[in-house]
Amino acid sequence: MANDYSEKQRRLQRLRCSVQNYEWGRIGRESQAARLYSLNYPAAAVEPDEPYAEFWMGTHESGPSFVLADRDSNGVSVGTECATLKSWISQNPDVLGEKVLKKWGGDLPFLFKVLSVAKALSIQAHPDKELARVLHKSLPNIYKDDNHKPEMALALTYFEALCGFVSLEELKAVLQNVPEIVDLVGTADANQVLLVNEQDGKDKVKAVLQSIFTQLMSARKDVISEAVSKLKSRLSMEKKLRQLTDKEQLVLRLEKQYPADVGVISAFFLNYVKLNAGEALYLGANEPHAYVNGDCVECMATSDNVVRAGLTPKHRDVPTLCSMLTYKQGFPEILRGVPLNAYIRRYLPPFDEFEVDRCILPQGAATVFPAFPGPSIFLITVGRGIMHTIASEYVVSEGDVLFAPANIEIRVVASASELQLYRAGVNSNFFEPSQ
Repeated sequence: MANDYSEKQRRLQRLRCSVQNYEWGRIGRESQAARLYSLNYPAAAVEPDEPYAEFWMGTHESGPSFVLADRDSNGVSVGTECATLKSWISQNPDVLGEKVLKKWGGDLPFLFKVLSVAKALSIQAHPDKELARVLHKSLPNIYKDDNHKPEMALALTYFEALCGFVSLEELKAVLQNVPEIVDLVGTADANQVLLVNEQDGKDKVKAVLQSIFTQLMSARKDVISEAVSKLKSRLSMEKKLRQLTDKEQLVLRLEKQYPADVGVISAFFLNYVKLNAGEALYLGANEPHAYVNGDCVECMATSDNVVRAGLTPKHRDVPTLCSMLTYKQGFPEILRGVPLNAYIRRYLPPFDEFEVDRCILPQGAATVFPAFPGPSIFLITVGRGIMHTIASEYVVSEGDVLFAPANIEIRVVASASELQLYRAGVNSNFFEPSQ
C-alpha cells in the first residue's frame, strides 16, 4: 500500500548519466546524445571535434548512471552525485517492485539509450541467453556479460537501418543483378539459391541461405576487396545511365565509410529499413542488423554483447555470427505505438524486459502515468515542465533523467512550451496474471 512506502519509494530520483564516444557517433553538438549529455551533466564540456554516439541511462557497469541530490524549485542542482543507480537500488530493492525483484534480482532488467549515428554500425547480432553465457565464459574481454540483448530502436529523427534477411524472391533478384556476389560465392552456391523454392520447406531454404551467407562473409580479404572495387566501379558507371535503387545508393555510401569491407556487399542480403520519427523497430536475439544513420531512443535488456562480422574495425567473429543467426526472411514489423491517451503512445516489443512510452504534451497540457508495478526511467528530450508524485513535485527540462520506483502515480504538466519525454519500463505484459 502507498501509505506503507518509505520516502525513497515515493520519490523520483534524478540521475547523472554516461556517454559513449564511439567513432560512428555524430560530431560535437550535432549529436543528440551529446546535447542531452551536456544538459544532463553541465559540468562536462562537449568537445566540438569528438564523436558522441550513445547516451546511457541505467545500471550497466560499462556506462553507469548516478543518483543525484535533488534540485531547488528552479531546477538548479543543490547537491552532488551520491552513488551509482545500481548500488542505490541494491540498498533499496523494494523500489523495483515485488515481481521484478523476484525475476531479475536487485538490478534493472533494461538499459535505456539515445543513439546518434553518423556512420553505419557494424553488421552484427546479439546472442540469446545460452550463447551469451558460453561466449562470456570463453571470451570475457570481448563479450562483457552473460545476458541476452533483445532491443528496440524508436526513431527521434528520420532513421535508417539494415535488419533481417530479404525475402527469397528478393535474394534471387540480387543474385541475378549483382554479379560481384556470384564472383565471391561461386556459381554453385548462387544456383542453389536460384533453384530453391518456399515449397521445399523452411529447413531447406534456411540451409541454402546460411550456406551462401557464410560463404560470402568468410571470403578472403583480397577477394572481397576486388569484388567491392568492381561493384563500386560498375554502380558509379550505371548511375550515369539510370537511377540507382535505394539499396544500390546505400551500398555506395557504405563503401565510402568502409572501403573493401565485406559488409558493403552483405548489405544486399539485408532489408533496408527507413523509419520516420515515432516509428520503431525491434530486434530479437540472433537477428542480423546494422544501424546506418539518424537519431533514436533505444531500449534493450541490460547487456552489451555484440557479435560483429562487417562494417567495423573492431573484433570480428564471423564463424559465431554465421552459425548463430536464425536466417528468418522477410521485412521486419514496424511499430507505431499504441495510444494510451491523447498524448502517450506505448511501444511493446515481444520481450519481458522492456517497453517504451513516447509522450508529447502541448504547452499547458497535462497527463498521468498511472502507478506501474515495476520501475521506470524518464528522459526529457524537449521543453520544460513539472512532474508531480504523491510525495513531491519536480521541475524538469531537456536532458533531465529520472528514476521512478514501482507503484507510484506520476502527473506531468508542460509549462512554457511543448514537452517531450520518453519512459522506459518493464514490459506491461510481464505483469499479466498468466506471467
